[in-house]
Amino acid sequence: MTDDSGSWVGLFSGGKDSAWAVYQALERGLTVNRLVTVHPVGDSYMYHVPETKLTGLVAESMGIPLVDVEPADFEAESAITSSEQGDDELEPLEAALETLDANLEDGIAGVTAGAVESEFQTSRIEAMCERLGCDLFAPLWREDPRELVDAMLEAGFEIVIVQVAAAGLDESWLGRTLDAEAVADLEALNERYGVHLLGEGGEFETLVVDGPHMQRRLALEYETEWDGTRGRIRVTDASLE
Repeated sequence: MTDDSGSWVGLFSGGKDSAWAVYQALERGLTVNRLVTVHPVGDSYMYHVPETKLTGLVAESMGIPLVDVEPADFEAESAITSSEQGDDELEPLEAALETLDANLEDGIAGVTAGAVESEFQTSRIEAMCERLGCDLFAPLWREDPRELVDAMLEAGFEIVIVQVAAAGLDESWLGRTLDAEAVADLEALNERYGVHLLGEGGEFETLVVDGPHMQRRLALEYETEWDGTRGRIRVTDASLE
């Protein structure tokens, strides 16, 4: 973080990690003038998938304009490698950032990212920032998961679990608030099954519905889908309180 000129752009899915990265950037006085949400087509190696449609409301509550990126639909045939798919998925995001860099006054100074342990994602985002000539702010990178989740809760983040896909995480976790009791349960599941406290391996996905970075709380109505081993919530209505 060396460039004080230009705007910072938050890579934003609505989940806890990307929200924490933006919040930490704001706390450090960085000028976050845009949020960017990629809406993946199907499963994704690079991006958070569930309920990204809600980021518009969250961005409104944060008072930061949002740019939506709809990735090009490509055929993920069996011959394609995960590396090639990751590169393909990055292209529409990089194109959107190039456009922002050209249109924002003084361009893009840097990008925030919520990566914790994924070299797959972080190496690609780092390379993208190098090509764009901007900085990367990744405050969660390789930090202790328990310290991170404790810091989020202490700051006042209200975090809802919107998708689960791991042993030990049953239907009762869908829509559950990630509070101290839930964290204790996750620690037990970590010891038994290896579930990551932040869901870094895709074990679960989250949505931040309130926090110090938001002016109004996001209220949800939803249904749950469960196939016996994995599930998600489907939001039927959402509004800012």
